[in-house]
Amino acid sequence: MNSHTGGPIILGAPRAQRAGSGRSRGAGHGIQSVDRAVTLLETLAEAGGEATLTAISVRAGLNISTCHHLLSTLVNRGYIAKVPGRRSYALGPGIFNLGATYLRGVDLPRRAAPIITRLNEATGEAVHLVTLQGEIMVTLARRESRERGPGTMTWPDGVHAKASGKAILAWLPEYQARRITTAQGMIKFTPHTITEWPVLEEELRLVRREFYATDREEYQSGFICFGAAVRDQQGAVVASISASTPTVRATPEHLNLVRDEVVEAARALSAGLGDAAVVTTGAQAPAERPA
Repeated sequence: MNSHTGGPIILGAPRAQRAGSGRSRGAGHGIQSVDRAVTLLETLAEAGGEATLTAISVRAGLNISTCHHLLSTLVNRGYIAKVPGRRSYALGPGIFNLGATYLRGVDLPRRAAPIITRLNEATGEAVHLVTLQGEIMVTLARRESRERGPGTMTWPDGVHAKASGKAILAWLPEYQARRITTAQGMIKFTPHTITEWPVLEEELRLVRREFYATDREEYQSGFICFGAAVRDQQGAVVASISASTPTVRATPEHLNLVRDEVVEAARALSAGLGDAAVVTTGAQAPAERPA
């Protein structure tokens, strides 16, 4: 369920033959098996996160038997996963966890602090910066509403019901998004909560089209929330920014303001992390816009 949604990609020329790659497999004093494992991860990333064994073998310049053994090891460690129902492999949750750890290492909350503050001041509403660690939503930073009113909840579950959660789920491979929601359980928090995968899948498709997610009293009655994805320099979604407003303040004008400010905040933070799509085009969009 990433920018490539039409099934496994059949890749082109092997990495070793790519012009300007600057890589010479086996050069130096590196360990060949480690180098090859990293090559497979890079190959899958270049494929949009999913590819068949044959395609990976061709693109990586390795024979199928070697690829299969290396992929099996990476599957066992959680860095690659077999895609249910398709004879293909995809990047696994271990990659996302490494990315989240890296971002904590470069102090994502500190980088986001001025952007979150501006969003909080522009909207007057509660603002959250969250990420996924495995199957759990983790709040990295937050600002309370500048207006008087009821407070929002910050429980780590409910990824399927929160705008912040849907903003991340929409860009994960479908099997991974389903696994996360299944593991948490699609709990019915309010009468508006989506509790069936096909309905949520349609919702996530809308998120990919509009580049923001909406929670209309799905997680907490009396609150409407907008969320947008934050991308790193590779274009991978690593977090989301969201803002919630009580329905008592939810005029059309205010909702439009909150939505636009959330999208702009996510765009600004993505640009700060080096997302090429934002830096070069000014738009928070993947290289391949999904249908």
